[in-house]
Amino acid sequence: MKVLLIKDVYKLGRAGDVKRVADGYGRNYLLPQGLAVLATPGALKQAEFIKNQAETQRHALNQELGGVADRINGLVLTFPVRASETGKLYGSISAQMIAEALSQKAGVEVNRRQMDIEPLRTLGEYQVPIRLTVDLIPQVSVIVHREGESPTLLAAGAEAEQVAEIEEIEEIEEIEEIEEIEEIEEIEEFEELEEQLEELEAEEGSPAEPADA
Repeated sequence: MKVLLIKDVYKLGRAGDVKRVADGYGRNYLLPQGLAVLATPGALKQAEFIKNQAETQRHALNQELGGVADRINGLVLTFPVRASETGKLYGSISAQMIAEALSQKAGVEVNRRQMDIEPLRTLGEYQVPIRLTVDLIPQVSVIVHREGESPTLLAAGAEAEQVAEIEEIEEIEEIEEIEEIEEIEEIEEFEELEEQLEELEAEEGSPAEPADA
C-alpha cells in the first residue's frame, strides 16, 4: 500500500512524504489515526502544500518545546526496587512509571507512548529517549537499583566498567601496533637478506680474473 503522510510519523517519515507500507499497518493504524491518506493522484497534488504546512508547524513546535527538551535532557531518575541475587526485578519498571517520575521531578508531562522502550526487568542504568517531536528527542538516565543500596554506586561501577573497556581497547591497539612494527621489521630484515644473497650469487657467478704472470 502506498500512502501520503499528512502528519509526522516516528520511524516512518515526515508529513508530505510518500511511503509504501504493509496493508495492515496502513488500514489499521495510519489511515484511521489520520496520519496518512492513500497516495491517489489527487492526494499527491497536495503533497507539497502538506509538506510546507507541516514544516511551519514543526518549527513552531520545536521552538515551543526546546526549553522542555533542555530541562529534561540528561536528567537522572532513580528507582529503588526488590531484586533477586542475579539482578532480576520482582516486577518491572514501565514507561508509565518513568513518565510519572519525570512529572514529579521536572514537572514535565509526557505520554508513555513517547518512550520507545520495553519494561525494565533487571538492575542497571538505562538511557531512555523521550520523543517530544520528530526533531526533539532528549534522553533521561534511569537507574534501577536494589533497595538499601546507593544508586551512585551503580553509576560509579558503570563508569569504572566503561574506563576498563577503553583501557582494554587501547591495550589491544597498542599490541596490534607493536605486532605491525615487528612484522615490518621482519619484512625489512628478510629483504636485506635477499639482497645479500643476490650479491653473493653475483660474485660467485662472475668470471675469475687472470692471475698476474
